[in-house]
Amino acid sequence: MIKKIVPFEGDFPLSKAIIHDSKYVMEISGQIGINSETKELEEGIENQTSKIIEIIKEILENSGWNIDNIIKTRIFLTDMKDYDKMNSIYSKHFSKDFPTRVVVAVKELPAGALIEIECTAVKD
Repeated sequence: MIKKIVPFEGDFPLSKAIIHDSKYVMEISGQIGINSETKELEEGIENQTSKIIEIIKEILENSGWNIDNIIKTRIFLTDMKDYDKMNSIYSKHFSKDFPTRVVVAVKELPAGALIEIECTAVKD
């Protein structure tokens, strides 16, 4: 159970801290925005971000969980100039009780991806 969320004061979709005592923890490996039908990487940062979140939601739903179970995301961008575009898509998928989050720039990602997201989810 998520016991306390310390919201971030500002326009960013993240919480400063989350305290929980959940029984189960799910670590979701880093995901990139590859279309499962075409096996091709989605075009652009917005489409890749949307695809990744769709993949993460599917992983959670397959276990009977949902995106509200996520308490932490780790986002890797190949170009910090994409931060605002990524953030605008990301913020549409989470409720006001946002997960904690870190965003870092990296030199490159698998398959030439522009973004990779991994996360931690919890449930009683």
